[in-house]
Amino acid sequence: MNPATKAIEILLVEDDPGDIDLIEEALEDAKLQINLNSVRDGVEALAYLRREGKYTQAISPDLILLDLNLPRRDGREVLQDIKGDNYFKRIPVVVLTTSDAEEDILKSYNLGANCYVSKPLGMQDFIKIVESIENFWFTVVKLPPK
Repeated sequence: MNPATKAIEILLVEDDPGDIDLIEEALEDAKLQINLNSVRDGVEALAYLRREGKYTQAISPDLILLDLNLPRRDGREVLQDIKGDNYFKRIPVVVLTTSDAEEDILKSYNLGANCYVSKPLGMQDFIKIVESIENFWFTVVKLPPK
């Protein structure tokens, strides 16, 4: 993927409006062109990925930022569905959640998470985490072609 020719697509699966705003703010200063699409729960996330309902024009994401504690269908179930699907399993999934419980970390990796990050409490630390994720996944890592 050449970031100079194409925008990077990120799907944010997050139900907290404050966290959505912080992530949007952190990505505004990105050196890369990023399109952030957000959905508020696991059911919407899967509809987005499958291009169902109002998401028929959705663009396949280059990266998914996934909260674990979501309404309707939680992040663990969404992660299992993504990594169990031959078409979606290559999309990197970064679990970005408030939980730092060992059980959640272990289960997320067992379900195929590519990375697990606990959300920090402070706004500046949260922004630094998002900028680090952006830098790592789109500057350092080689992603598979779509």
